[in-house]
Amino acid sequence: MRTSTIARKTAETDVTLTLNLDGSGKADVLSGVGFLDHMLTLFAAHSGYNLTLRCTGDTQVDDHHSVEDIGICLGLAFAEAIGDKKGIARYGDILLPMDEALIQCAVDISGRAVLCLDLDLPAQKVGTFDTELCEEFLLSFVRNAGITLHIRQLAGRNTHHIIEGVFKALARTLAKATTVVGDAIPSTKGVLA
Repeated sequence: MRTSTIARKTAETDVTLTLNLDGSGKADVLSGVGFLDHMLTLFAAHSGYNLTLRCTGDTQVDDHHSVEDIGICLGLAFAEAIGDKKGIARYGDILLPMDEALIQCAVDISGRAVLCLDLDLPAQKVGTFDTELCEEFLLSFVRNAGITLHIRQLAGRNTHHIIEGVFKALARTLAKATTVVGDAIPSTKGVLA
């Protein structure tokens, strides 16, 4: 089983996260940030990964530290669970509609952390969630997962729909890229790092 448990405790947050890449899409998520709980629950459902998360953070300040540290932990867990990347498809992509929003997403599980993000979020908040934290989460995840991730918004007017489309597209794209299709490391170099 490709699984990992990460615990991270700082003066700002206390996070424990377990990720199973060979799960069934089950989520048990309590981040202290309601909108992020919603996004991570649908991320698990659409990737087929199992995700368990507990986070206590300084949300009395704002949600930034919790969102960032959860992204870090998810990235670390992903990198550990995927291991040497032997046998995986490596690449994945999707064009995902979410009502009026349309999101293009592509990933290379390359060992190189690159995020190319092109979003136009009309609102600064979804409920109490600061929408700029979507990018912070993705940056934290990508840097610690060691993946190359391109996400582009092709259409969309509703900020909730756009961000939901991003998380669903990321989930579906990672599911494709982590599918086991052989027994070799998918690189002519013999290593993905």
